[in-house]
Amino acid sequence: MIVCPNCKHENPEGATSCEACYTALPATKACPTCGASVQLDATFCGQCGQNLSSADPNPPIAPLAVAAGESPSAGLPPTIMTGKEITSPPVPTPPDVPEVPPLPDPVVAEIPEIEAPTPIVSTVPPTVAVVPEQPTFEPVTEPPAPPVQPLVPEPAPVVATQIQPMAYRLLHLQTNTSIEIPLHLPVIHIGKPNEQSPPDIDVSGFPSAEVVSRIHANLRIEGQDYYIEDVGSANGTYINHNVLAKGNRHLLRPGDRIGLGKGDLVTFIFQ
Repeated sequence: MIVCPNCKHENPEGATSCEACYTALPATKACPTCGASVQLDATFCGQCGQNLSSADPNPPIAPLAVAAGESPSAGLPPTIMTGKEITSPPVPTPPDVPEVPPLPDPVVAEIPEIEAPTPIVSTVPPTVAVVPEQPTFEPVTEPPAPPVQPLVPEPAPVVATQIQPMAYRLLHLQTNTSIEIPLHLPVIHIGKPNEQSPPDIDVSGFPSAEVVSRIHANLRIEGQDYYIEDVGSANGTYINHNVLAKGNRHLLRPGDRIGLGKGDLVTFIFQ
């Protein structure tokens, strides 16, 4: 369905003008990655976040150029260019080696027998060593040590564990600027400076900020969930190119596209 930017009437696919107010409808095309319907002037796909303005990531490979008069097989090994087989040179035959005559049998020499010497018997009587008596010592009894009192460690203080919500941010597509979402606020106002509800996320410094209302939208943090709601903006709030009705809120998921105002001029990606 194509939503009319003027009266918000839902028109069938392929319509060029609104059935209710006859306003010219924006032309659409299919995303090359996921096939979702996006506008022709869109720079990112609202379904998968594909960059639609980048060049072809797979350019065709140009064939190798061959210089004039140069053979396509130039630079290849000779066996590939001519197709001839490479034969190794013949191995020369070694000259004849003269025969060596056998060695004569070894001569075994006879070793004469040697008589064992006669043992010498000593007639000197052996010396007996006298060991003096060692003095006797009585053991010294030490008094028993006093008992040691065991140390009782003091109990550690109990610290309550608090679950901190996950930190998210908003990425401004037109300037590639990242804005951290505050964690200490349950309600975060998005808009431009005013006296009634000063914005927590000020977008007045971004290009085309004139399409954003001073009090435009709110982010609500409930536990680990982030919600966005339109609070009565003049040009509307769009989630993935679909208008968010006033009073309704949308559960944000990483990768959602948030458009403030018409024309997709001030766009953020929830990360």
